[in-house]
Amino acid sequence: MNRSRNIYLKMKTLEEARQVAFRELDPGTGAAEETVDITAAVGRVLSKPVYARLSSPNFNSAAMDGVAVKAETTFGANEVNPKTLETGTEAVFVNTGHVLPGDTDAVIMIEDIEIIEENRIRIEAPAFPWQNVRRMGEDIVATELLFPRHHKVTPYCTGALIGGGITEVSVIKKPHLLFIPTGPELVDYSKVSGDLVPGMVIESNTHVLGKIAEKHGGTYTRHDILPDDPEKIRQAAKKAADSDEFDIILITGGSSAGSEDFSKEVIASLGSVLVHGVAMMPGKPVVIGEINGKPAFGIPGYPVSAILAFEQFVVPLICSMLGQPEPEQDTLEAEPTRKIAGKLGMEQFIRVKLGRVGDSVVATPLPRGAGTITSITEADGIIRIPADKEGIREHEKTPVRLLKSRRSVEDTIVAVGSHDNTLDVIADMIREKSSRFTLSSSHVGSMGGLMAVKNGLCHFAGSHLLDENDGSYNISYVKRYLPDKKVRLVRLAEREQGFITAPGNPKKISDIKDLARDDIIFINRQAGSGTRVLLDYHLRKAGIDPDSIKGYEKEEYTHMAVAAAVLGQNADAGLGILAAAQALGLDFVPVATESYELVIPEEFFETGRIAAVLDVIRSEAFIKRVEAMGGYHTQNTGKVTWKSG
Repeated sequence: MNRSRNIYLKMKTLEEARQVAFRELDPGTGAAEETVDITAAVGRVLSKPVYARLSSPNFNSAAMDGVAVKAETTFGANEVNPKTLETGTEAVFVNTGHVLPGDTDAVIMIEDIEIIEENRIRIEAPAFPWQNVRRMGEDIVATELLFPRHHKVTPYCTGALIGGGITEVSVIKKPHLLFIPTGPELVDYSKVSGDLVPGMVIESNTHVLGKIAEKHGGTYTRHDILPDDPEKIRQAAKKAADSDEFDIILITGGSSAGSEDFSKEVIASLGSVLVHGVAMMPGKPVVIGEINGKPAFGIPGYPVSAILAFEQFVVPLICSMLGQPEPEQDTLEAEPTRKIAGKLGMEQFIRVKLGRVGDSVVATPLPRGAGTITSITEADGIIRIPADKEGIREHEKTPVRLLKSRRSVEDTIVAVGSHDNTLDVIADMIREKSSRFTLSSSHVGSMGGLMAVKNGLCHFAGSHLLDENDGSYNISYVKRYLPDKKVRLVRLAEREQGFITAPGNPKKISDIKDLARDDIIFINRQAGSGTRVLLDYHLRKAGIDPDSIKGYEKEEYTHMAVAAAVLGQNADAGLGILAAAQALGLDFVPVATESYELVIPEEFFETGRIAAVLDVIRSEAFIKRVEAMGGYHTQNTGKVTWKSG
């Protein structure tokens, strides 16, 4: 490997960074090799070509039950002039797989012979040479090439290898990665008992990345967590670089521009930094370099950044070391449910949920935060927005890299609209009852759900929109915004909405007027959500100006996010459902009982997807689970409450 390096400190595009990394760091397939038993070879890559030691089969054998004959003795036989053969001499009874007697070259099936005496048979058709015979070497001939070097062994390959007399093979040693997790805030998951001390974070990145490495043929070792001490990090990296044990060195959690991020400093002190900063989001702070001829990386600490940087730079190196191409990515075209903004000059990876609705696959963006690991675990695919594009328009068909199978996308039930904890119960119970369907719900508020129904982007929407004139829910909004769409409303539950407060309600919040107090910080729901509509209705009734409420402009998209904000002392109160408060051990001040309903387009109501949903919510098991959560009334659950047209 060339040790003369340029040091690139300016941010590079993703393509430029990949070119630098692969040009300067790719060691090719010069990795060490090892010998493994054939039964342990599946998934491994051959370091040498493999030639058959034995032929398979290694003898001529009967391919059918019947009699073995010399073909020429049967010539001339027909229905008019059948031939009679002596058994034991002219015809020998054989079973499938038996060695063919030395002077025979064909087998007549048992169905085509007539036994006329104890030692005589009659045939009415001739046999031809090698009829119904597996000839020696028919499958494998000794000395022939079974598999070339760099072939990846599959379960099917083991049959050919064993059949060819191979008991062990030479394979490329798995590239061995060393992860060095850094940061005083990190704690090992095995050392966590009970609640975490505020400010501490369970270290998970090295486990996630290590398993990705294993998936692509590598192996890994995880160093003990190190504090942000550059000398200790340097010593660990140097020891790994000087050892024959490790092929790639990764320092995790210290690659950004922060004052306590030492990856670049450590790599530069021991070798060369090639890239610091890539124009991609998430994953921008990645550091790429080499130490003692070995690839060395500074991996960002945020989970999604870490994963995407690892997949873009480290996975291809692992594959190259094994003589394998980069993993082929399955893609399909999907229509975003809303406009996705891009950022010129920055390549972006947007995690999305997918599902087929009508004739199109729709993509609903998930939160973009680099620290939200669930935006990867919940994602069905990733949309890649090029650096020279400002974004993707609503309904603009765009390629999506699939993270799940096409079949799972086809069988996804797409729910868009208001958040409710019972949707998680439905999702779980659908999977319990069906091996086919899954429920994917995206939380964009009740109005967002109605717009998704209007535009044909979901199978149903969750909604709880209050009509201030008569106190009803949803019907007037459906009439107003979906005048040409035939739908049915199905009651999911009535639920208690109120103010979620810290345990013991230390600020003594009792009604809507308390929100205007100077000592109260509020956390709101997003505009268009049913909860926001309910709040604004009560503010108007009480004559309270929203601008007088501290935090009114701070929005969350789910009831659980509101509850988490209160639990984390980022707010004193937020409007949400009782179930969310109880889930996190918070207090609750009731405000209203509201109707939460599913808005189901008529075109989907009789489909298997909706049938699966209705079967769940009308079941006794669902009712019991919902009531156990608290704050729900289920006497109308599952009923069709209104039908348009």
